[in-house]
Parts: sequence; C-alpha cells; structure tokens
Amino acid sequence: MKPYIITVARETGSGGHNIVKKLSEKLNIAYYDRDLLRLASEVSGIHEQLFGAADERIGRVQMLAAAEKVYSGELLPPDSDDFTSTQNLFNFQAKIIKELADSEQSCIILGRCGNHLLAKYSNVLRVFIHAPLESRSARVADYSLAWSNREVLRHIREEDKRRAAYYHYYTGEEWRDAAGYDLSLDSAVLGEDGCVDLIVKALPLFAK
Repeated sequence: MKPYIITVARETGSGGHNIVKKLSEKLNIAYYDRDLLRLASEVSGIHEQLFGAADERIGRVQMLAAAEKVYSGELLPPDSDDFTSTQNLFNFQAKIIKELADSEQSCIILGRCGNHLLAKYSNVLRVFIHAPLESRSARVADYSLAWSNREVLRHIREEDKRRAAYYHYYTGEEWRDAAGYDLSLDSAVLGEDGCVDLIVKALPLFAK
C-alpha cells in the first residue's frame, strides 16, 4: 500500500483522541493535532500563540454568520492587513495538511476540517467518531471530577457547537454529515480498540 492519510473528526467525549493515539501506535505512523499549529507557525512566520487562539474556533459573530469564508486556498502576503486574520491562519494550516498528504509519509490528521480539505485525495480514509450523549458525558466526567453533571453536559454541548460552527464556517458543510466521511464509528458500541481495528481493516478499501 502506498503512503496514506487518515483524517479523524470526533464528538466531544467520544474518545477520538485516544483512538488516534492507539491507531498511531498500531500503525507506527505519526499523528498531527496541535503539531499542525507549530508547523503552520514555522511556515508563515506568524507566532504560534495566534494559531493557538484561533485553533478550531471562531468568534460569536462568525458563528452566527453564513459560511462566507469557505476555504479557497489563497494565502495572503505578510504586508496584507489581514495576514494574521483567522481566515489566513486557517489557510496556512490547510497548506500544511495538504503538504502532509502529498508527502511520502503516512500519517493521521485529527480535526481541523481534514476530511474536507483532502476529500479529492485517493489515498485518504476519512473517519468520524461519535457516541451517545450518556457515554460521552461519563467519559468527560472521568477527567473533570470537579464538574457537576450539568457542567459536563454544558461543556459537551458548547464544544460540539464550536466544532460544528468552525467546520461550517470554513467548508460550507455540516460537520456531522455522513456524506463527508468514509467511516462513522460508535465508540460506545465498538470501544476504542474496536474502532482502531475497524479503521485498520478499512484502510486497503479506501486509502488506495
């Protein structure tokens, strides 16, 4: 099999990050999460802190707006007034993601609209990890012991809303739309290891 890319999007509390780490170890390939911010910073010369502030989030005004900033690939020059705008920051991240897909190294991309950006690539497997709310709230409660059940549910709701708004703003599409993925896996039914096993088995079918 030639080098391949796996993109993973996940609902809050679904265990997506753990699944990506286990998948990375099983396949012995790198995964990129916040590493993308560092790489985009190095390429653009823009401080990594600015990428971190805009990472998978948009402002309230943009959240309520129509998808007017759909990714076009255009990178603004350093002398532009909008060089450090959230749109340009996203475009630099997208540039890194596409360069990774064009490289000779297999890897995993977590979040950041990877499935949309690489939709036309033949060597990509696009995965969405989800789970029932009850399962997700239990997982979040495990690592947020000081939170009440109400706070846990609010966190899940706000994080999912943020990710959905970010995705729609830059792609014009719906984050949970199954048409944007090759595999949609319920981590509560399959378990983390079960999700990893299914992704590995599906690789030869999609990442050709």
